[in-house]
Amino acid sequence: DGEALEKAGVNVSVLEGTLTPGQLRSMRDRNPQTAQRLRADEEYDFRVAGVSVVVHPRNPYAPTAHKNYRRFEVYRKGAREAGPVMAWFGGGADLTPAYLFDDDVTYFHQTLKHACDAHDPHYYTRFKQWCDRYFAIPHRNETRGVGGIFFDDLEDKAPEQLFRFVYDAGNAFIRAYVPLVARRMATPYGARQREWQLVRRGHYAEFNLVYDRGTKFGLMTPGARIESILMSLPLTARWEYMNQPEPGSPEARLLDAVRTTTDWVK
Repeated sequence: DGEALEKAGVNVSVLEGTLTPGQLRSMRDRNPQTAQRLRADEEYDFRVAGVSVVVHPRNPYAPTAHKNYRRFEVYRKGAREAGPVMAWFGGGADLTPAYLFDDDVTYFHQTLKHACDAHDPHYYTRFKQWCDRYFAIPHRNETRGVGGIFFDDLEDKAPEQLFRFVYDAGNAFIRAYVPLVARRMATPYGARQREWQLVRRGHYAEFNLVYDRGTKFGLMTPGARIESILMSLPLTARWEYMNQPEPGSPEARLLDAVRTTTDWVK
């Protein structure tokens, strides 16, 4: 609840336990390769370590941002000494503005692309498209924001190579995001901009509570700390009946951006 940041959180999570039937079913449903390697009639233990960052600035002109990178390992129950049945990296970073500044979005994407290109020339395009799909809010016919990168079940290279990529991508988030907040945090705004920011935060909360796989996995984990799982939610949000911005307004321009797919890096 500070001058620049209304709410920000950093979670360092190291969890282990036994996959619940719901968690196992979710993993099998999302990936055919996982379904072949994890049997529905067996029990599995898991171990996951990850870092999550979520920032909700106070100024409506400064965008919300999120990053999460994790390593997930699955073992046959009681047989960890035999090594994991499956192990992968997942995560990404994305930007959620209430007001659209093309230069800000392009800079954010270009910085993430540079980190991706240092490890694989195909990563950015692949993970940018994945991000656009993952952060969709179907009931709103829009995406949560203007994207970034997202991936899951990544095991296409040696673990050491993938760790280096995840490490570099995580550091790139700082370079991609902090200058945007510094640029916008002192921009004058009024009640209209604040109300729109809260409406957009409501849509952000809808995605996290209804669709986000990480939230669902956490809520299905016995003994999990609920406050940590819901750390990503904004401090304040707003829902208005049939809220529609004026055509041609800055608010309408943001809606156009989240209802179409844009290649921010040419």
